[in-house]
Amino acid sequence: MHTSRTQAPDLQESLLPSSEDVQSYRDHGFWISPMIIPGEILDAAELGMRRYYDGDLDSTGVHPPEWRPAPGDGLRKDDYSSFCVDELAQLVRYPMIGATAARLSSAPGIRLWHDQLLYKPVDGPGTQANVGWHTDRQYWTCCSSTEMLTAWVAFHDVAPEGGSVSFFDRSHTWDISDLDFFSQDLDGMESSARAQGFSVTIRPTTMKRGQVSFHHCRTVHGSGPNRSTEPRRSIAIHLQPTTNHVQVNADGTIAPHRNNTLARRAGGVPDYADERVFPLLWGRP
Repeated sequence: MHTSRTQAPDLQESLLPSSEDVQSYRDHGFWISPMIIPGEILDAAELGMRRYYDGDLDSTGVHPPEWRPAPGDGLRKDDYSSFCVDELAQLVRYPMIGATAARLSSAPGIRLWHDQLLYKPVDGPGTQANVGWHTDRQYWTCCSSTEMLTAWVAFHDVAPEGGSVSFFDRSHTWDISDLDFFSQDLDGMESSARAQGFSVTIRPTTMKRGQVSFHHCRTVHGSGPNRSTEPRRSIAIHLQPTTNHVQVNADGTIAPHRNNTLARRAGGVPDYADERVFPLLWGRP
C-alpha cells in the first residue's frame, strides 16, 4: 500500500477568508483563495493522479472490484478518486479546504460530498474538451442544502488559455435551465442564458499553484479549450454542510444520485452523514 508521509501543517488562520471575502463570495457566487495548498501536497497529488490512471490503486474504494479508471486522451472525469489513492485523499482532506468552505458557507462543519479527478488534454484536431456551462446544484437535487459548494484545485499554474474554470458572475441567484456539463457548445449555452433574460458576465480565472477556487452550488461555471502546451490536471472537491440531508419529494421519491446507492440507510433513506462515504473534513458533525 502506498501512503504519503507528508503531514498537513496546522491551520493557517491568516489565510482563511475575511468577512469581506465571505461577503464577496455571497455577492458573486465564487471566491479565489490565496495560496493555501503547500507544494508538497500538490506534488503528491500529481503522483497520485499518475498512479490512478496507471491502475496503481491503494483500494478500489467505493467502486466494485472489477472497476478501472477511465482510459483515453480526451476529457477525463473520474468520481471518488480520493477513495482509491492515498495521495489524492491527503489533498481532499487537507484542513484548509474544509475550514475555508465552512467559513464561506457559514456551516458548523463540512463533509465531503464526492470528488472528481479531472484531466483536460491540450486542444487539437479532433480533440475538444470543453466543460459546458452548468451548476452543481442541478445534479444534487437529492440534497436539502442549497449552500453546498465546490473547491477546485489545479495541480499547477493555470490561466484561461489553459482551460481554467470560468464563472457567470452572480449567477447563484438565478433560476436557469438548459445547462449541461458535457456540452461542447459554450457559445450556444451562453446565448440560451441571455435569451432567458439573464445578464451574463463571464469571469475567467488565472490561478497560481496552491490557490483554490470555491464556488456556490448554484453558480454557473465551465471551462473552454486547453490551448497551453500541457494537459490541465485538477480535482473538484464537492462539499456539503453537516446540516445537509436527503431531500424526500412530496410523492416520496428521491432524485437520483450515485451517493444514494453508496450511503447506509437511516430511517429508510440515504444517510449523508455516513462517515465511510462522507468523511467529516472540518468542524462539528
